[in-house]
Amino acid sequence: MFALDLIIKKRNGMKLTREEIKYFVDGYTRGEIPDYQASAFLMAVYFNGMDTDETLWLTEAMLHSGDTVDLSCIPGIKVDKHSTGGVGDKTTLVVGPVVASCGVPVAKMSGRGLGHTGGTIDKLESIPGFRTNLSRDEFVRNVKEIGIAVAGQTENLAPADKKLYALRNVTGTVENISLIAASIMSKKLASGSDAIVLDVKTGSGAFMKTFEEAEKLARLMVDIGNGAGRRTVALITDMDRPLGNNIGNALEVSEAVQVLKGQGPEDLREVCIELAANMLHIAGKGNIDFCRSLAVEAIEKRTALNKLIEMVIRQGGDPKAIEDTSKLPKAEYRAEWKSEKPGYIEKMNAERLGYASLILGAGRKKKDDIIDPSAGMELLKKPADRVEPGETIAILHTSDQARAAEALDILENAVSISSVPVQKRPLILGKVQ
Repeated sequence: MFALDLIIKKRNGMKLTREEIKYFVDGYTRGEIPDYQASAFLMAVYFNGMDTDETLWLTEAMLHSGDTVDLSCIPGIKVDKHSTGGVGDKTTLVVGPVVASCGVPVAKMSGRGLGHTGGTIDKLESIPGFRTNLSRDEFVRNVKEIGIAVAGQTENLAPADKKLYALRNVTGTVENISLIAASIMSKKLASGSDAIVLDVKTGSGAFMKTFEEAEKLARLMVDIGNGAGRRTVALITDMDRPLGNNIGNALEVSEAVQVLKGQGPEDLREVCIELAANMLHIAGKGNIDFCRSLAVEAIEKRTALNKLIEMVIRQGGDPKAIEDTSKLPKAEYRAEWKSEKPGYIEKMNAERLGYASLILGAGRKKKDDIIDPSAGMELLKKPADRVEPGETIAILHTSDQARAAEALDILENAVSISSVPVQKRPLILGKVQ
């Protein structure tokens, strides 16, 4: 069996066998298949797709490419949560502490930024001293003792996904349902939780641009999870606009903390409470309405904020940066993105905003680029808001002044303005279980 044969077979739209997919995954993981052949294979999959069988076999091969985490020593139902990626999506920083503070253990292994979307690990690493490279023993111990750990993948946990994830990010092969489903579910199944809540984004800032695509991805992942014996639920949420007002790593940490203090933007709070409620529900804490009330109470009483601080301390971070978010990294330069005409913001291209933030330093063009934790943007206006000519839509943050002009070019025509008032689109668009 040769990698070239598999590339040609998939290029020609033919179905791969379980053994062929396992050969590719194992060979790439061991370094026997080089990046240039893996890139060609991913591009063939991107254009010709995989059927359900192939996707299951890819998930299986990636899951078994390394170790798995055993959480059986931790009492209760352990719950995990994953987002398919969005702009301004800092929900884990809110939802994890909320659920853990309600007595449900949260064992979360997260990724870095992918394409125009941010990554939870990059956000957490903007907290001074915070460690995401926990050993498997540390990860399990923290979940057992304080009810929560959020870490990057350990070196040998689904290592195939770790390599393919980085390669997809720089080869234009991110937006494929099978590749996304296998990547997410191989990590989720390897991480050892008993139940999984998925946040499947749809809209301009998501990899799934339409509701139909998002629903198809949600159904595929739920079927994979349930088939593996893990209770799995997916919410389909709107990403036609950034979630919250801040985009960029330290900026998003600051906003998440504000939500945990009972403040922050309403859209972020709404999605976080719904995700937390579903995590609590599948962990057996009660019906969905009761679980929503538990999530709200955890924020109002600040038990969730205290849980975040506890996690930060456990993982080596400076709790003072959570208590006072002005201590988080700050960009040296600022620029303003202004409206060119009056009216109401009808649409906001979240993907362009994500790429503009990447250019400012909040993301990666190449897989070995270094993130600027202070870079990003603050949105002062969102869809349905009124703007006047010359009014500031967003403040751009960067440590490299030259990047601001490039980001502003990307933002040109990133909003459409209506002369009449605009209705806000719902945030929670569907549920698959």
